[in-house]
Amino acid sequence: MTTIASTDVAALSNLLARIADSLERIAPARPATPDFDAADAFVWHPAPAGLSPVPRVNRVEMVLLKGIDRVRDTLVDNTARFAAGLPANNALLWGARGMGKSSLVKAVHARINADRDAGAPALKLVEIHREDIETLPHLMSLVRPAPYRFVVFCDDLSFDGGDTSYKSLKAVLEGGIEGRPDNVIFYATSNRRHLLPRDMMENERSTAINPGEAVEEKVSLSDRFGLWLGFHKCSQDEYLAMVDGYIEHFALPVADRDAVHHDALEWSTTRGSRSGRTAWQFIQELAGRLGRPL
Repeated sequence: MTTIASTDVAALSNLLARIADSLERIAPARPATPDFDAADAFVWHPAPAGLSPVPRVNRVEMVLLKGIDRVRDTLVDNTARFAAGLPANNALLWGARGMGKSSLVKAVHARINADRDAGAPALKLVEIHREDIETLPHLMSLVRPAPYRFVVFCDDLSFDGGDTSYKSLKAVLEGGIEGRPDNVIFYATSNRRHLLPRDMMENERSTAINPGEAVEEKVSLSDRFGLWLGFHKCSQDEYLAMVDGYIEHFALPVADRDAVHHDALEWSTTRGSRSGRTAWQFIQELAGRLGRPL
């Protein structure tokens, strides 16, 4: 029987140790267990994988969101049911730019936490960036075992050309083998109702053998959202109501309200739109002229 010299054994052990060290260095780092008690809101970063706490969320108080009463109430009710452990739908907030889609999501999150019973766990808000949608399954695996409920939020979600990352979202929302975790709901905002440009849909329809099937897969993504909440351009009266709401909220010393309305309308005309964003930008201009901080 062949015996191995002790020197050979030592050399082999050293070689195996070096190989193990090399493999450990090149292996991806294991994601740290998130500290969900650190904050009520987080931002997802896929590389290295982790959730960054957001101590202070940049949001507008719900009372300042004007002209969207119906969609506001619908989203509040849906989120309250989810926070209470009841069935609720994923929501797609789509429509005109600057009308408060992302502001409403953040305001609803604050409202639900403010209204929760004493001792009840806080609802967590997790923002995932559009370019990181492909890593959504990884994020789901981190939050699935947590003893909290999560609103995963993607702002300005849309897909162009040959972008196939929407398939990761479809699998998570509905249809995957694991599916959406019971403690997660997904909210997205977009300027597009079907999340992809009309010319892209029409092009695929015109060049396909079966036009309906060619578009079906991509259009079906928006069908994964049980709630479609539309945001439309506001009227002049709604725009001025937004301006007045900000003036009253920040107690700006305005002596002539008619003159301010005239300036606000002129401001919106130069920007080619009336919206909540335009109203807020005018208020920043007005507060600056008055020497008042916001």
